[in-house]
Amino acid sequence: MTSFTLLGLLLVLLLLRFKGLLAWQDYKDYKVFEVKPHDDIKLRMLHQLAREKAHWDLLAPRRNYNESGLRVLVSPSQVDGLLELLKTHSIEHQLLLDDLSPLVEAQRAENQRSKSLNPSPRLDVLGGFYTHAEINEYLDSLPERYPQHAFVKQFGWSYERRPLKLLTIHNGDGRSNKPVIFIDAAMHAREWIAPSLALYIIQQLLDNYAENKQLLQDYDWIIMPVVNADGYEFSHTDSRYWRKTRKPTWDPENIGTDLNRNFGYEWGHDEGSSPDPAEEIYRGEHAFDQPESQVVRDILLHYSDRLTFYLSLHSYGNFFLLPWGHTSDLPKNYNDMMEVADAGALAIVQATNEIYSYGSGYHLMYPTSGDSTDYAVAVANATVAITMELPAGGFLGFDPWVSHIEGIVTESWIGVRAMAMEVIRRYQPES
Repeated sequence: MTSFTLLGLLLVLLLLRFKGLLAWQDYKDYKVFEVKPHDDIKLRMLHQLAREKAHWDLLAPRRNYNESGLRVLVSPSQVDGLLELLKTHSIEHQLLLDDLSPLVEAQRAENQRSKSLNPSPRLDVLGGFYTHAEINEYLDSLPERYPQHAFVKQFGWSYERRPLKLLTIHNGDGRSNKPVIFIDAAMHAREWIAPSLALYIIQQLLDNYAENKQLLQDYDWIIMPVVNADGYEFSHTDSRYWRKTRKPTWDPENIGTDLNRNFGYEWGHDEGSSPDPAEEIYRGEHAFDQPESQVVRDILLHYSDRLTFYLSLHSYGNFFLLPWGHTSDLPKNYNDMMEVADAGALAIVQATNEIYSYGSGYHLMYPTSGDSTDYAVAVANATVAITMELPAGGFLGFDPWVSHIEGIVTESWIGVRAMAMEVIRRYQPES
């Protein structure tokens, strides 16, 4: 190689590195406040204000730290406006973090270091947060490693043409049309711990097959570790706290839709979603206008004649959220679903003392319209459908350190396994 060619190569590498540094949003001078609305009126007002302010991010309480307030992540340009509103409405508050950027950079560096020790495709599930491409490479390796138990299928594409893949895990006995347990994760891009749990479930079912073969005796498990592939990748490469998809909206100033407001059952209610693309709960121009929600819809419908348990993994909050999200009414088999959630919550509290709340999402957390669990029950005939909000980690709840992965996913697996066992006990397939 000539010196000129070598110099050119070095310049290209430097430019690429510089471009990457420019692309990564470091959250310089983004601030985190804790606010404490002391009555329901002020709480509702805060949620309404957060919906109207595109650069506010109102976060749930961190229940496992016994904090009573809410956290607000706010951009530098919005700080003065936030403080003025809090003062005007006499809402107690305190500054928790003056500059988020050192935390973001430290966590990014930790993840890169840890992942470098565990190259794909044989991922150490507990050793890092992996990109969509790395996860797909891992999925593709499983049928060769576990030919009797693993099958991978592509079910569609994201908006940016990333392949959306499913892993089917079975016991290899050759029986077809078994009832199905379907698990998905990462509808919201920044919730990195959700794919970590999905990967850990895969590991438990395959690597520890003997210990868990009862879970596969009469049921097939279908797992989709990353639904929102574009947004998830963007949260790794550009903006750590990105939530939505990456498909442009009718507003050129705003990109992305909340996938969990884009499903076509009771879609479009202003209570539980928004028609404004600037908001984090933007529902899209019409139901299923996102290719990623179309893929989940097609999976749910494909297995609708044998879909016994649908579990959607999110973070954070320590909740098992049941339908309905769009109304205070309850589905006809609500009590049966509560028994399944109860089994998961009881198993976790007995093992770790961690407390999960469970019940109707509308009553327990907040209204949602156009969400996947409502659609799964109402349209795809799922017997049981639950959204699992995993424990908080890190500073904002969505941002656990690599060192937190093991504790969160091993505890959560206890609950998932217990719920699956309860489903299997209750809904034995006809012989």
